[in-house]
Amino acid sequence: MSELIHTCYRVTDVDKSVEFYKKLGFEERRRMPIRDEAINVFMGLPGDGDRLELTHNFGVTEYELGTGYGHIALTVDDMDATLAQLASVGIEPEKPPYSVREGGSRLCFVRDPDEYRIELIERR
Repeated sequence: MSELIHTCYRVTDVDKSVEFYKKLGFEERRRMPIRDEAINVFMGLPGDGDRLELTHNFGVTEYELGTGYGHIALTVDDMDATLAQLASVGIEPEKPPYSVREGGSRLCFVRDPDEYRIELIERR
């Protein structure tokens, strides 16, 4: 059986991106240089595997996100408390939380330093 082990983003500033994802609860697990070409930083949420790989290619200052990428999603226990905590460290949602359907979970999106979207979904 296959297993999804991680998602990779290409980032323009490794340290700025690592700090952003730490604010979302991720832990930096390890850094792996790729010769003199790039560096990979593996991150994960407490109690889970290294699910996020941030790759920086040396000498690259800009990437195109493309039109096929959507987002990654994270669950939160309390949306209001999470957004207050994120606001205290300079992270604001794209728009206020909302539900897609009547009685559905509240959700909202934030963006990382490279403009990747992260969906926050409140557990019901």
